[in-house]
Order: sequence, then structure tokens, then C-alpha cells
Amino acid sequence: MIKSFRHAGLEKFFKTDSKAGIQPNHAQKLRVQLTALNEAKQPSDLATPLSWGLHRLQGSERHWSIRVNGNYRLTFTFEGEDAILLDYRDYH
Repeated sequence: MIKSFRHAGLEKFFKTDSKAGIQPNHAQKLRVQLTALNEAKQPSDLATPLSWGLHRLQGSERHWSIRVNGNYRLTFTFEGEDAILLDYRDYH
């Protein structure tokens, strides 16, 4: 279950479906990814679809990333069975 966010726009989108703080063309994919993340109990639950490119962030044992679109990534950490510190950003 998702417990916390770093990105206020992503949190608002998750809770109210407002696209004000995200790229509107990412909304559909983000909705699917956030739903999957909310149901996940561990990072490997997000390994499919492969197009999401689940991987551990370099230099970190706890931070994970999945591809949203282009350079945009959704990053997160798991604490027990909860996803925390969700962030959404352009990495390049």
C-alpha cells in the first residue's frame, strides 16, 4: 500500500485524479502504475510488464524506479509491505 509521497502533484493525482501537478499525457500510465504500486507487497511485484523497466537505483539498496515515459520515472522505497517516498521526475 502507498503510504507517503515526495511529489505533491503525484499525491494529488493519486488522491483526487487532478492532473495539475503531472504531465497530463502521463495520466493514464501513472494511474495504472500507482494502482499496481498500491497493491504491491514488494518491488518484484512490479517486474511485469517489462516495459516499466523496474530496477534498483544505483548506489541504493532500497530505492527503486519504473519508467513512466521518455525520461520520466516513478521512484519509490518499500518499508515492509508499504511503498513510501513516491517521487515523479524527469531524470535527464
